[in-house]
Amino acid sequence: MILTYLRMFAALGLVIGLIYAAAAFIRKRQGKPGILSMLAYQGFGPKKGIALMRLGNDVLLLGVTATELKLMKIYSSRELELDKINPQEKDGAL
Repeated sequence: MILTYLRMFAALGLVIGLIYAAAAFIRKRQGKPGILSMLAYQGFGPKKGIALMRLGNDVLLLGVTATELKLMKIYSSRELELDKINPQEKDGAL
């Protein structure tokens, strides 16, 4: 009987350990910058807005609706001088 409880607690500890390991892996992976990053988003109503996203050296202005994502304009990051903007200012509205 005691052996059954010990096995159950060992299995529970293993499952909890795997969950913590997976969470640590996901947190570590999210910290790396990807090829696509969100610079700003301005909503204009439920599921409607515009987004400014960086893709490599280009900055994309996108129109966003519930059913569509439309490219409005492509800017060069040098054209917008985004390298001179502080990271806190990038998170602001468009």
